[in-house]
Formats: sequence, C-alpha cells, structure tokens
Amino acid sequence: MTRAVSAKTIFKNPIHCLAFGFGSGLAPKAPGTFGTLMAIPLYLLLSELPLISYAAVVVAAFILGIYLCGKTADDLGVHDHPGIVWDEFVGFWITMFAAPAGLLWLVIGFSLFRLFDIWKPWPIKLFDNNMKTGLGIMIDDVLAGIYALVLLQALVYLTGPV
Repeated sequence: MTRAVSAKTIFKNPIHCLAFGFGSGLAPKAPGTFGTLMAIPLYLLLSELPLISYAAVVVAAFILGIYLCGKTADDLGVHDHPGIVWDEFVGFWITMFAAPAGLLWLVIGFSLFRLFDIWKPWPIKLFDNNMKTGLGIMIDDVLAGIYALVLLQALVYLTGPV
C-alpha cells in the first residue's frame, strides 16, 4: 500500500514540491493524469522556444528529475510513489517536441502519452519493474513520451498540421 503524503510535507520541501508537480501529484485519483495536465501550461511556454532550446530544457528537466524523483522516493520510503509526477512532465514534453500548434494536437499528444504511460508496452514495463532508482522513475515516462512522440509525428506527417 502506498503511504499517504500530506500537502504540508510536499510544499515545505522544494524538492518534493517539484517531484509532486507543484502539488498536482497530490490528487487522490489519477495523479499521473493530473501531473500531465499541470505540465501543459509549462509546455505552452516551452513551445515558444526554438527547438534546440526546447530540447535543452527537456534534457535538463530529465537530469534534474533523476535527482528530484529519487530523493523524494527515498525520503518518502516508497519507490515511485504515485504522487511523484515530475516524470510525467518530462514525458509529456518529449511527446510534444516539434508538435504543431493547436488544441487538437495538444489533446492527441496528451492522450497518446497517457496511453503509453498507463499501458507500458515493452520495454517500458521492463524498466519500470526493474530499475528502482530516480533514473528508473524517469525512464519509463521518457520511453512512453518517445513512443507517443513517434506516433504523434506520424499522424502529423500523414494528415498534415490541422
């Protein structure tokens, strides 16, 4: 059973606050979905950057996330606590790399990322089950983001930006 975490515990520690997606991971149901929703406004800001800058921010967020997620999991005594959603932020931002602007593509990207994050097709589940570190917390969402990115870009290619 996952240990309950109070908002006070999360908000008093900046590492935990980031790992819990500014509190979005405290949602009692579907914290990963709420974390991904919280990533959208930040994505909208990132999407204004040149692609190389966008990529640099995502790489930096991934590296930071290894520490944030690992430290928070260690402090809570629960590996990959459901409330740790920084990995969802990064995975979603990967999904949306070079995505066309518009609500339709945002919804498609969100849906694809959540699908792959929940489904965890091979090798995502393998990493999720066997890496009990901050990197392990991050890598399954990075892979889900890559799967969703590939499918999203294929849809863009096949349909053209709408």
